[in-house]
Amino acid sequence: MRRREVLAGFATAWPLATRAQQTLPMVGFLSGRSAAETASVLAAFHRGLAEIGFAEAKNLTIKYRWAEGRYERLPALAAELVDSNPVVLAATGGSSAALAAKAATSTIPIVFTVGGDPVKLGLVESLSRPGRNVTGVTLFITEVGAKRLELLRELAPKTSVLGVIVNPSYPPAVDEARDVQGYAHALGFQVHLLNIAREADIEQASATIAALQITALLVANDLFLIGLRDRLVRVAAEQSIPAVYITREFVEAGGLMSYGADVRDGYRRTGAYVGEILKGAKPADLPVLQPTKLELLLNLRTARMLGITVPLTLQAQADEVIE
Repeated sequence: MRRREVLAGFATAWPLATRAQQTLPMVGFLSGRSAAETASVLAAFHRGLAEIGFAEAKNLTIKYRWAEGRYERLPALAAELVDSNPVVLAATGGSSAALAAKAATSTIPIVFTVGGDPVKLGLVESLSRPGRNVTGVTLFITEVGAKRLELLRELAPKTSVLGVIVNPSYPPAVDEARDVQGYAHALGFQVHLLNIAREADIEQASATIAALQITALLVANDLFLIGLRDRLVRVAAEQSIPAVYITREFVEAGGLMSYGADVRDGYRRTGAYVGEILKGAKPADLPVLQPTKLELLLNLRTARMLGITVPLTLQAQADEVIE
């Protein structure tokens, strides 16, 4: 009799436990990137949630959808997440993810992480008063393109032929390429665009760099290209030319120099905003967060390999120097 009572107890308790698990608030996480190369920024997102008192599998669940650089998949992935009725939707990994999320719902709160100006992108009405169901974090990656080229000119003043690596499949690429060309021409660079839409395009881009005698590189803003950072850093090393990048991840992978916002901190703040909304805050009342600082990273080891002497004035400006 006692054994049957125990078994009956389990039979009763199991559905209750399952129902309790199902009542945890669910966050939809949409990204243009891939899970394999986003460990550091995803950890930062979870740190932001933890700051507000939330932890995955403890008091919330997260449903992830990754486009893996195939931006055309984002609308369907966003719709899939919306159909699962999350409490809040985090749209990260580029403006395409944020735009897909906004197009998919006008009622579910959305917190984005983007590299460009969210007002120009049409995501929010203003930075201070986002309006409606959308807010988030901007890193203003593309808005400091001119400064990156100025730093490159200071580091390698004799360079004259600039190669700009862009992903033509990334929707903002055309506008960014136009802006970069304008900045570069003003600084006296001759500019060549190098299109990389697939990993297989890297070999052709490397051959083009050699054929056109390109003497410096800039990698444009694109999360797909960030995912290829190890390969792209290797191209610059093999061609023995200086390159400037948009995020510190490139420099940590052996790249020469980066200038921009701390992407990991941006994801942390995105996680914190998701937590605030889970606690009842409304997106319309949360102003879009901007970078608190821009950071310059230099890799002196790579500079020595390229035969570049980094000016002491530039070293003094750096927020971090890798020896």
